Amino acid sequence: MARRSLRPHLNQIRGWVRQGRTDAWIAHQLEVTVQQIEAFKRENDLVPDGDTDGAPVPGAGGGDFDDEIDLRAEDDALIAAELEAAEAARAEEEARRAAEEAEAAEAAEAAEAAEAADADEDEADDDQDEDEDEDAARKRRRGRRGGRGRRKGAARELEGTFDHGEEGYGLWLDPAVEDNPVYAEHWAGHRPVSVTIEENQIVIRRAGEDDDDD
Repeated sequence: MARRSLRPHLNQIRGWVRQGRTDAWIAHQLEVTVQQIEAFKRENDLVPDGDTDGAPVPGAGGGDFDDEIDLRAEDDALIAAELEAAEAARAEEEARRAAEEAEAAEAAEAAEAAEAADADEDEADDDQDEDEDEDAARKRRRGRRGGRGRRKGAARELEGTFDHGEEGYGLWLDPAVEDNPVYAEHWAGHRPVSVTIEENQIVIRRAGEDDDDD
């Protein structure tokens, strides 16, 4: 406890001493140590003759002995009650801080768990995307190899142009048709065809062959 000047409280301390207040009670009221009160009383001649422990001498100052004993007991009880209340308040404050720290720690753990779960989910999504990319790449490679393994008659859509010429009508196909295995097997070198015109499509079939050979 920091040392403070008690000179401004001289008259107050003198009155308390005359009332028979204990050094502990006075120190508690002024928020100083008992040693400071004892030293201050000695420096200012506030210690009754024969008093060695800060307690009033029975009969000194005209007070009754029994009254002085009762007053000292009352002082001790008041000090004890105030100290007990202060201790209870301190314990309550420590419990409150402990609860807040526990709640903060629990919230931090929950946040870390949620962050870890999000990281795992992102990693799973990345793995799934990689698998899908690999599947797509494998399909593209199979297409570039000429569609091996396709069922007979399977068609791959190609781009073309329908030409309305002055000397007739023609159909120009994407040059990639040459690489199509179905075209190479069934259409290469074949010229006669039959054409069926419908509202939303034109169907071209080979002509000059039996249906069994189609």
